[in-house]
Amino acid sequence: MFTKGMGKKNLVGLDIGSSSVKAVELAKKGAGLQLLNLGFENLQQDTIVDGQIMELNNVSNVISSIFREHQIKTNKVAAGVSGHSVIVKNIVLPQMSEAELQESFSWHAEEHIPFDIADVNLDYELTGNSSESLHVLMAACKSDKIATVKQAIQLAGKQPVIIDVDAFAMQNCYEINYQPKANEIVALLNIGASTMNINIVKGTRSVFARDAQVGGSHYTSLLQKELGLSFEQAEAVKRGQPLPSGIEPRPIQPIIASVSDTLALEVKKTMDFYRTTASHGDEGIQKILLAGGGSKLPGLAEYLANRFEIPVEVFDPFRHIDVDDKKFDPEYMREIVPEMAVAVGLALRGVEA
Repeated sequence: MFTKGMGKKNLVGLDIGSSSVKAVELAKKGAGLQLLNLGFENLQQDTIVDGQIMELNNVSNVISSIFREHQIKTNKVAAGVSGHSVIVKNIVLPQMSEAELQESFSWHAEEHIPFDIADVNLDYELTGNSSESLHVLMAACKSDKIATVKQAIQLAGKQPVIIDVDAFAMQNCYEINYQPKANEIVALLNIGASTMNINIVKGTRSVFARDAQVGGSHYTSLLQKELGLSFEQAEAVKRGQPLPSGIEPRPIQPIIASVSDTLALEVKKTMDFYRTTASHGDEGIQKILLAGGGSKLPGLAEYLANRFEIPVEVFDPFRHIDVDDKKFDPEYMREIVPEMAVAVGLALRGVEA
């Protein structure tokens, strides 16, 4: 989103999340796509806090380790950003020429951005054009956040050529794998460790996107606090393991449910806002697709389906991408698939026509 006109071929999609780094490289295979390389490695706790990289060397070492371990030769990288430093908004502007839009966009965007316009990287995409107005999708990110992500990649000896928005990367992955109909309205939820990207998509157009500061780590933290568990113990309990010996038996479900309620409230707020801004005649949201490590929480899909009374599915980022079972262990792939959507979406930037 923030780097135009640069070479896009042979890119590795690199998703630097709060708890792990994911890397994906794709290649064209006839009329379709195949998975060329894939890597996944956890980060040390508190390496990234509130979306900010606190330990640059730890992140760059993990990136280097993934490329080395999986023998990834491509050095050019597409990475993503999300969190409170990122603003995504659909705005309506008066009719003007493309040159006028380009020249005046930062001035128009300034009223929609809670940061100093001089401190952000700004980009836009024209999504609609009528006789009286232009519909524009605006994306802005604080420049220091982009600089830090680039620095982590460069310290690993790689070249960052594209910085995208995580919500849009997941949307790219969705379009390739689910080939949505023009009027199909779907909510894409990417539930990371500390941030949930929410993108409501109509066909192939993002109609409303925002990030909420809630994710899988909130379950872990509350389990630690309420039950006196270590981080590792709380992670295991969150995934459905029994309480460790020596811990006083206590119902886990109310603790899990309290975080799920917070998460669902953020989704509801987004859906409510979408409904108030939707075009006349647009239907409601027809389905939710869940991605990210948080999507693996036992029972979360069923909880959201009951809460919103619409189908909820776990997102499959390799649904229409060929994966060689001899090269990529199917059991391992099943375990990490929900967490790879953003990395796949970023990697698609390297195989676009």
